[in-house]
Amino acid sequence: MAKKDKFAAHLEGIAANLKQGADYFADHTPKNVSDLKTFSEKMKEYESKGDTMVHEIIKDLHHAFITYIEREDILALTMSLDDVLDGLEHTAALFEMYSVTTPDTYMRRFSDAIRSSAAEIQTAVDMLASKKLLNMREHVIKIKDLESTCDGILRESIENLFAHEKDPIRIIQYKEIYEELENIADFGQAVANTLESIIMKNA
Repeated sequence: MAKKDKFAAHLEGIAANLKQGADYFADHTPKNVSDLKTFSEKMKEYESKGDTMVHEIIKDLHHAFITYIEREDILALTMSLDDVLDGLEHTAALFEMYSVTTPDTYMRRFSDAIRSSAAEIQTAVDMLASKKLLNMREHVIKIKDLESTCDGILRESIENLFAHEKDPIRIIQYKEIYEELENIADFGQAVANTLESIIMKNA
């Protein structure tokens, strides 16, 4: 059994941490304001763990002579994975800041799509580690489809918000949360684009 490439292992670790963070984010149902604090702190832990992994990979890139895929691609993939997790952590902080204890249907749909996207990302990154580049394609397509789904949810959620919500402060808060959730899906799409360019260069 060939020893796994160090950078492949690093990327798998980052993708696994992202998947765990996205699962926690989607599963968490706060009941009160102190639950929101716990939720936000836990997401911060995932994000900090991710940051540590990013520093490791960058440090190793400085010392590496040869890498299993181009170093620019390793860096681009690392940064785009990190953006997804940062977005989740930032959104959890917004929930806490605005005391949103009951996520609405739209927030749940966003969370589920992001969770699915993180699962596709993890599968694709694992395939990259074992050089199954052509098999990655279907997962890349699914990530992009999920981003389109989130575009649709954003349009619906904002339309509904302006049609039914009377409290202007609530409108501002919810609109910001919806847009931030859609941003996370965009970050997922950036991961998909990076994976796509890796396939094109290496397959």
